[in-house]
Amino acid sequence: MGIEETATQVILTHPENSSSSVSILKYGATIFSWKSNGEEQLWLSTAAKLDGSKPVRGGIPLVFPVFGKNEDDELLKQLPQHGLARNSTWEFLGQVKSNPPTVQFGLSEEIANPELTKLWPKSFSLILTVELGKDHLFTDIEIKNPSQTESFKFNWLFHTYLRVEDIEDTFVSNLAGMTTYDQLLADSYVDKHPVVTFHEEVDKIYKNVDADRIIQVVNRGVPIHSVKRTNLPDAVVWNPWTKKSGGMADFEPKNGYLNMVCVEPGHVHDFVTLAPGETWKASQKLYNGELKYQAI
Repeated sequence: MGIEETATQVILTHPENSSSSVSILKYGATIFSWKSNGEEQLWLSTAAKLDGSKPVRGGIPLVFPVFGKNEDDELLKQLPQHGLARNSTWEFLGQVKSNPPTVQFGLSEEIANPELTKLWPKSFSLILTVELGKDHLFTDIEIKNPSQTESFKFNWLFHTYLRVEDIEDTFVSNLAGMTTYDQLLADSYVDKHPVVTFHEEVDKIYKNVDADRIIQVVNRGVPIHSVKRTNLPDAVVWNPWTKKSGGMADFEPKNGYLNMVCVEPGHVHDFVTLAPGETWKASQKLYNGELKYQAI
């Protein structure tokens, strides 16, 4: 009960509810399982690598300092897709609270993947806080620039894979009226649809989403996931559908797209610039809230 650490993982169990737990891989500080009252809330590929050989397909991978591939910045364009945080082993910093059980992980250029830090030679300090509530999962990131002379710019994103029963019976709500960049169309527009539905591949970046919008995943009229963001103005909504999932070696089963949707809070439509000595913080809270309708 409480907190268990192994060589590769940290597992939290809620002291008042042993059927609620979260499992975090030290590689990437990736949450790969969150059970609330015994029910798994996150989607994880059955082919996901949990041995540190590659980033995890599923759970909540961490994206830093670049989202996707950047072709404009001379340093960032050298990094692999989604940066270096998910490709590095983080340091387990220990427990900071017993109830709700809360732990922290740290990453800096000194311990990050050396093959990647030589491509992006910046000084940085990341602290991830994970809190397991009785009915929620809270993740907080603090990014500091310890340099006294040099600033750096970055993206951040919680690449959250949420489990659903059937994606065709599921929609994502409370993004109506927001500007979206549709990565499949390579075009921006105001999304006037009341909800996001799934009958083909969806890959959209919603930009500058109102801070009070609670993004919800709804199945047959019942909310199953609610996502609250702090200082994360953007939200990516993604489902790879048939062709894209078939082309990813670590995406299994191939029809797994029917049981997942990514709702990814982040700061990705532009960069955050962190001056020497500055700190930036952001967080997401996942929970199962009452149905909430927020429109234009």
